[in-house]
Amino acid sequence: MNTKLNVEGVLLFEQPFSRVPYENYRKVFRTSQKNIERDLGFVQSNSAELVQRGAQGTLGKNEVLISIDNMIGRVESLKRKLLDLQVTAGKPTQDVMRERMHHLTVIETTAVTGGLDYGRWADTRLDRWLVDWCLRSGMEKTARRIAEDKTIETLVDIDLFMDIRRIETALLRHSCTEALVWCNENKVALRKLKSPLEFDLRLQEFIELSRARKSEEAIAYAQKHLAAWHETHLQQIRTASALLAFPPNTSCMPYKRLYDPSRWHNLIHTFRTAIYSLNTLPTEPLLHLGLYAGLASLKLPSCFDPSTKNVDCPVCDGEAGSGTQGLGLGQLAQEVPFSHHANSTIVCRISGKIMDEDNPPMVFPNGYVYSKSV
Repeated sequence: MNTKLNVEGVLLFEQPFSRVPYENYRKVFRTSQKNIERDLGFVQSNSAELVQRGAQGTLGKNEVLISIDNMIGRVESLKRKLLDLQVTAGKPTQDVMRERMHHLTVIETTAVTGGLDYGRWADTRLDRWLVDWCLRSGMEKTARRIAEDKTIETLVDIDLFMDIRRIETALLRHSCTEALVWCNENKVALRKLKSPLEFDLRLQEFIELSRARKSEEAIAYAQKHLAAWHETHLQQIRTASALLAFPPNTSCMPYKRLYDPSRWHNLIHTFRTAIYSLNTLPTEPLLHLGLYAGLASLKLPSCFDPSTKNVDCPVCDGEAGSGTQGLGLGQLAQEVPFSHHANSTIVCRISGKIMDEDNPPMVFPNGYVYSKSV
């Protein structure tokens, strides 16, 4: 049996694993850059003013000393802020990146799937996938417990999913504040993704003002926050503006749809899509994707024939294909395509073992074929 490890195939699943800490460090870098530009801009402008006034002869000695002291204080304050940011956010993120890169290097030095190193690595990957599934399912305590018991805290994204949960909970409470703060922090990335999230949030806040019949506030809000989107969302802005003339209980369909509370669930979906895309996270749990890949490699038409089911085949698990709903992995297998095999593999009907050179097929007089071990 071929046990050679397909490194490229394994690493395809690991893109979010390395991307999430990178995105976190990018935020740290951007915050540092803003602090540097703001404080050094102050120093440069003050220095230019001192030079100009000195050339004009209108600068006193005391003014020079005070100005220099202010600039020194500003630079020292910048140094403290950058140091605090490095200690509280920069170094921990670098440590996570280092741990994850070290975890992935095991794959590059592993040649086959049957070794102890790969077995330990695969067990750790399964633990990571279980934590990912728990976090997506809202079981944060279980996820933390698994991460602590397996000592994989740096290999899972608990903090990211806690942020997602916090913002989604706020949206369920009909509050856009937390989501808008997140949009402001990731404005450039969202613009590259062409995500409509920020506009949808602004539009929803306008709708809520219209629902509360606060017409003046709604108009002021539209002029401040919606007017900037007129080039790309003009028609939506026009339709929403008419809400000022329609009450929340209107039966006119375009406006009734805008007042529909289900829009909040749509916002949650849009936010989740945006943050997953930003961190290259798949919309499906990684555990599901791993199961889909494995089941797709095993799925054959014979798995859906009651007379040819194999007790050791996960695709044949439960009652998949027999006319009733599957009970186990066979239910998931119904959603994946059939496998493509360039070479056929013969499985013994009695033992369920593969027939090969070590266990060759034996033909009986009645035409049936069984493995030699039987």
